[in-house]
Amino acid sequence: MDLKGIYEGVINGNQKAVAEGVKAALAEGVKPSTLLFDCLIPAMSEVGERFERNEFFVPEMLIAARAMQAGMSQLKPLLVDSGVKPIGKVAIGTVKGDLHDIGKNLVKMMVEGAGFEVVDLGTDVPPEKFVAAVREHQPKLVGLSALLTTTMVNMKTIIEALQEAGLRGSVKVMVGGAPVTDSFARQVGADAYAPDAASAVDIARSLAV
Repeated sequence: MDLKGIYEGVINGNQKAVAEGVKAALAEGVKPSTLLFDCLIPAMSEVGERFERNEFFVPEMLIAARAMQAGMSQLKPLLVDSGVKPIGKVAIGTVKGDLHDIGKNLVKMMVEGAGFEVVDLGTDVPPEKFVAAVREHQPKLVGLSALLTTTMVNMKTIIEALQEAGLRGSVKVMVGGAPVTDSFARQVGADAYAPDAASAVDIARSLAV
């Protein structure tokens, strides 16, 4: 079966085409792992590359990621049943006091599209919830998001909480959000700064695999 339609459906943000294409491919006996590694992941990689070339912007990335999710929703249970393992595990959340989630959600979808398992802690997440998530899920990377200058300071509190819990050595920390900078990331002791979702995918590949 020609999988090009699914690939292009993701890039063009056509949820219906992706959902119907994945369903038809599965019905014809295409393996879920083939659809994931030969179709959905390459498509999202292309989306990220177009973003980096300024050919795509946040709206295009969002609709592409949603189209990818239309396919992933069908594949996830089948991948689990067939024993296909994610390439890594990432926990993400918006820090305490901040209810913004568009950036976090885009990072989540892009990272999932790259083949990672993502533990989404939501918004307004206190330090103790990040600590509990690292203990329970044992991700290799934690992503902290903030959209407000008044809440970005809580990133340092979370990193300190991980340190106090004896978990800082087992996990890398990535920070991002509109007011966050690379210098701020270094100041608070983060391992990486992601200026956008495409960069977050590259960081996840380098730190969480």
